[in-house]
Amino acid sequence: MSTLEERTSTAEGPTAEEETSAGAALPEPEDQPGLRGRTSGILLAVLGGIAWVAAFVLILEKLQTLRDPNYQPSCSINPVLSCGSIMASDQAEVFGFPNPLIGVAGFAVVITLGVVLAAGVALPRWIWLGLQAGVTFGLGFVCWLVFQSLYRIGALCPYCMVVWAAMIPMFWLVTADNLVKGRIPAGAGVRRVVGMLGGIPVVAGYVAIALLILVRFWSFWVS
Repeated sequence: MSTLEERTSTAEGPTAEEETSAGAALPEPEDQPGLRGRTSGILLAVLGGIAWVAAFVLILEKLQTLRDPNYQPSCSINPVLSCGSIMASDQAEVFGFPNPLIGVAGFAVVITLGVVLAAGVALPRWIWLGLQAGVTFGLGFVCWLVFQSLYRIGALCPYCMVVWAAMIPMFWLVTADNLVKGRIPAGAGVRRVVGMLGGIPVVAGYVAIALLILVRFWSFWVS
């Protein structure tokens, strides 16, 4: 009789205590790295690496100009694509030191977190929010630099534009992930729309900057 009861219990499935124990051992969906988490980590590491290299090269170019006032930066190609004009401006040292130093420090953090995510490690919410603050500051700073380059200095820095190109998808990748996974409070409709947008905001950002550059220096392009 006892054997029959045990078989019946087994056929009916796990007990409530077993289900509770198993459920407690499972991580929350947003904490499971999964394919998307690993892919996001790889993208962050790659984007951060590209931006870091560009910022580091700018520091090397700046050091060279300090050693030799007559040095022509490698990214000074013509009157429009001219790193020298950017480096000589007040906007190149907003906080009293060369702007690329911010990038070298900040993008190193992005690379590190990207590698950690790619390895399958689940990051706590506070790190994601800290990363969100960093990429938001970065995008805001890039927007300000775009305006200054186009309408105040009147020149473009190719290496700076590499940083711009990396910062836009970096911001959207982190922001979209935080919204969709609920780290940033948002309604279900907002999360659904963000999830459906994919890379559209990134493309829109690239197109907007390209159009601004085209219009601002139109006379140079057609001459």
